[in-house]
Amino acid sequence: MSIATTPTGIGIAEAAARPKRGLGKLVARLLVYGLPTVMILLPLVSFLASSFLGQDNGKPTGGLTFANYAAFFTSSSYLYVFFGTLKLAFTVALISLFFGYILSYLIWRLEGSARYLLLLLSALPLVMNYVVKIYAMRSILGFNGFLNTMLLSLGIIEVPSRLFIFNQTAVMLTMAVIYLPFGILPIFLALERIPQSLISAAADLGAKPGQIFMTVVLPLSLPGSIAAALFVMVIALGDYLTPQMVGGSEGFTFGRAVWSQFGMAFNWPFGAALAVVLLLAVVALIALASLISRTARVR
Repeated sequence: MSIATTPTGIGIAEAAARPKRGLGKLVARLLVYGLPTVMILLPLVSFLASSFLGQDNGKPTGGLTFANYAAFFTSSSYLYVFFGTLKLAFTVALISLFFGYILSYLIWRLEGSARYLLLLLSALPLVMNYVVKIYAMRSILGFNGFLNTMLLSLGIIEVPSRLFIFNQTAVMLTMAVIYLPFGILPIFLALERIPQSLISAAADLGAKPGQIFMTVVLPLSLPGSIAAALFVMVIALGDYLTPQMVGGSEGFTFGRAVWSQFGMAFNWPFGAALAVVLLLAVVALIALASLISRTARVR
């Protein structure tokens, strides 16, 4: 029994199946690339378009205007909150980077199952409810919380202090503690990728532990450290729940400003403009971190 073939020698059944396989690949590519692109780009384009709309009597108008962006750049209060939030997020990122690197390094230096057990414990807060973690921090930093109680018992203060709650300090401490696991994981993964042969070779050449850390471990873990700091900073920039729950009136951040335009003032065009400004700031931070990472690798 012979199998029919085309003039090029390809079986007829195989030639007929080719268009189907091509269609299947096209559908798969659309699902893999097209669906996420649409789900991400459409909201962003919608926000961008809304930010150029005016508002009259609480309703967006059809005319295009730059008034929303002009209102932001000409308002000293919004600019103050924006740069204050950048400073706050940068401080939180530095704190998370510092303590995250120390904890990641200590975990990485362990051997056997203890390493991954401690890594699991450090990442365990990520599965907890975010609001629960904020209330836990309030119970620690509050007027009658654990921290004030401990300071009173040690005789350091005579009356409970409000230094740790309902201000920018409370927001900074709460964010730094809650976002610390986001700093630990990228740094640990960067340390985990360092070949042990490089460390052994440096030790064989007479390098001391401090020299090995400065010349081998730290440079090779720098990309992961930058990613960790950037991750924490981006999350802190857009956070509005933490400042609202532990910051009070003194903990006003740019995330709360954006939320207030959507949830309280119902000025969606202006809120969209503030969101676009925040998005551009995040993109600029990512570009800067990428440049620093590439420069460090070249060196």
